[in-house]
Amino acid sequence: MIESNRQKKIARVLQNDLAVVLQKSLRDAGHVNILLSVTKVSVTTDLSIAKIYVSIFPVENTKKIISELDLVKSKIKHQVAQVVRHQLRKMPDLKFYNDDSLEYIDQIDKAVKGDENPIKNPDLLQKRKKL
Repeated sequence: MIESNRQKKIARVLQNDLAVVLQKSLRDAGHVNILLSVTKVSVTTDLSIAKIYVSIFPVENTKKIISELDLVKSKIKHQVAQVVRHQLRKMPDLKFYNDDSLEYIDQIDKAVKGDENPIKNPDLLQKRKKL
C-alpha cells in the first residue's frame, strides 16, 4: 500500500518527537545503559494508529522494554501530543513493535565471517519474522 504525503509527513514528525520522548522516559525510569532508537513510524490511512518500530540495544532487554512501553503508552502519547499539538489535530494511538533488522544483519555477518556457510546450510540463520 502506498502512503500518502500526509501520512509520510505525520510519520516523520512522530518519529523525531517520539525518539526524544522515549529516550527521556528511559532515562527517567533508570534504564541508563539501554540505547533505544525509533527506526520507523507508519501511520494508517485514517491517521488513527501509528505503528512505531523501535530498535533496542542490548537485545536481551527488548521484550522487557517493549512491555514497559506498552504499559506507559498513554503517558507517552500525552507527552508527544503536547509537543506536536500545533501540527496535529488528533494524536494517533501508538503501537510499539520490535525492529530486529540490526540483530538479523549481525547474525548474517557472524555467519559469513565464521566457519559455517549459511548458503550451504540455510538452517544456521533463523527465519525473519514478518511484522
